[in-house]
Amino acid sequence: MAWRPPFIPRVVWLSDKSEDKEEKEKEAEAAPASQREEVQEIQLLQADPNWELPEEEQKQEYTRALHNTEATVFWESFEPKAREVSTISVVEVMAGAPSRYAEAGAALLDMLVESDVSTLQQVPRIVRCIHQWFTSNVDESAEHRLDNTLVELTHAHPHDVVVTLLRCAPSCDRAAAAMWRMMVATSMTTKEVFLELLCVLEDWPLHSTSTSDGDHQDVIALAATRALREILRMPRCPRGLKLHFPRLLLALLFQVLYSTEQLPEEVDSFWRECQEEGRLPTSPSRFIVLTVKALLCRLGYRLVAFEVERKRGWDTLLHAETHHRAMGLLAREIRGVSRHFRDSVVSYLVELLRKNQPRCELAAMAFLVEILASPGVSVRGDSVLQLVPRYLQSECSVMRSLVLRGLIALSSSPLMAQRMRFLQRRLVDLLQDADVDVLGMTLSVLRKVILDPSVPVSTPIALQLAERLRPLLDNESCYVQQLSVSLFRDVMEHVADDGKKPLKALLHQSLLPLIFHLYDENTFVAATCWEALLRITRFLKKEKLRQVLTSQQPIEVIGKCLVRVAVKAQPRPGQAPSAQCVGLAAVPLPTAAAHRRQPAAHTRSRTSGVRPHGLFSKLLSLPEPSGADGAPARLGLAECRSRAAEYLRQSLTYLQSPQGSIREAAVRFLGLLGQHMRAQQDKLRLICDGE
Repeated sequence: MAWRPPFIPRVVWLSDKSEDKEEKEKEAEAAPASQREEVQEIQLLQADPNWELPEEEQKQEYTRALHNTEATVFWESFEPKAREVSTISVVEVMAGAPSRYAEAGAALLDMLVESDVSTLQQVPRIVRCIHQWFTSNVDESAEHRLDNTLVELTHAHPHDVVVTLLRCAPSCDRAAAAMWRMMVATSMTTKEVFLELLCVLEDWPLHSTSTSDGDHQDVIALAATRALREILRMPRCPRGLKLHFPRLLLALLFQVLYSTEQLPEEVDSFWRECQEEGRLPTSPSRFIVLTVKALLCRLGYRLVAFEVERKRGWDTLLHAETHHRAMGLLAREIRGVSRHFRDSVVSYLVELLRKNQPRCELAAMAFLVEILASPGVSVRGDSVLQLVPRYLQSECSVMRSLVLRGLIALSSSPLMAQRMRFLQRRLVDLLQDADVDVLGMTLSVLRKVILDPSVPVSTPIALQLAERLRPLLDNESCYVQQLSVSLFRDVMEHVADDGKKPLKALLHQSLLPLIFHLYDENTFVAATCWEALLRITRFLKKEKLRQVLTSQQPIEVIGKCLVRVAVKAQPRPGQAPSAQCVGLAAVPLPTAAAHRRQPAAHTRSRTSGVRPHGLFSKLLSLPEPSGADGAPARLGLAECRSRAAEYLRQSLTYLQSPQGSIREAAVRFLGLLGQHMRAQQDKLRLICDGE
């Protein structure tokens, strides 16, 4: 027969032998009405007469009931105001006592929390008592003894419980690991626990906070990482882990970056203690990377972790100089996870970048840009655009490149492209950047932002943009050249009516460079320039030149048509020549070496070709003609009567081109220009007799 305590009525215990049915009926008839109801209720519990608790569990239940009774008596022996402090004092003594007092201490803790958990004033002390109780009781049966007590306490006081546990067990020993697993396994507390952990994870290296007992001791951020690592070992994935995955992932990734810096002595000592207690990596950064991998694998993204490993992204993540590259790589691999993940990441990173934290802004921008580039992402576009002006002016070229990549992604939406119009001047200023990648991305964004068919380009923007684009027509990058010519052409077609007349002077100055690039060894650049020339000649109403270009005539025919008007504008006898015409006296003709062809390349060297020497250098160093106010003059027909001098100056510049085909075109144009200047025998003789 099963063991049972003698003072508990037999009717509540189950036996292997069934009772005689007739005897039970007689007892039921003889019992009072109040007892009949009790007997009937107990009979319902005996639906399965063969069921019986194991003898060991029966003893545990009996012991628990006994200590609960004693705890109740003890609790009621104190005044209500003194019960909490007195009970905690007793429990603190029992927590370190022999194991036979363990159940009594647990019963007191149950009584303490069940009384009125929301009004407890000594929560940190209670948490330390629970941790000490778990430390002292290593029996498997005691592992879940205080589960309900811990959950109720955490639900009512999540901040005090989480912070106190991180303080009293930062290395996350066996007892603390059991408490963490219990707190996140229940839906009632998992959300609050992860939110408190995130506050600590995101505040490196020390999290400043306080608990209800007035303790202001800082919490080590690595302690929260250590606790998270133990949570990831649970057999079942907690619900809060999936809910807060984006923030947890980013917090850990930023921790990797911070841990590459010099650690405070307090954190360094803590990590040495952790290494002594368990087999952990020598550096905190490698431990955090292992935690990131475990997080990805725990949530089913094992393939993402594998791809980053295959591309050596985890090693790249460990170095501060390359950390942002690894962030971009990981973002590209994981951005297809879910729409909720992408939207959560964008919202979090936008708020982070608003706080102006220089340590992590490059890594945050790298991750954000890759998420914005993912298809179908629903972003707070206006919030992202508010960050652009500040970071677009960054002294870091990598940051400027990242911002431009983000703008390219956003400008794919016509609505977002319209909202970017307030960035026009800042984008135009970037056209002076020396970085070829920055130039290319800036031109791409400008084409989408400025060229809205429904809104004409304002005159100031059109003139400033045309000035910035002229030097880019000769850029060493073929890609930048193509974009510059295309944008130059489009600005001409979309400029407001009041800006067409001042724009004509700039278009005149661009005719000859575009003609020379018709002979570019890159066929795409040549085709783009040819199309732009057709539209410019139509805009300037140069029909003869347009017809010649359409029929694809040689440079002599094109040049003859181009300089015809210029020569007609030469100074009359007795009139002083223009400032630039004076410098033509010592221009040497290019030698035969200038005709050699060189292979085309995407990026060309700007040091090859014919070099100026003698008075030729003086000519190239002459300043551009200026107006009365000192500003550069617009060399239109009305402002300068000698366009031939301007064409000659431009041709001399192209004698230094790295491409033989362009140098040859420049030489042939110079010869044509000399033939049309025969009327000025003195200047022509000096040109022909040059060194």
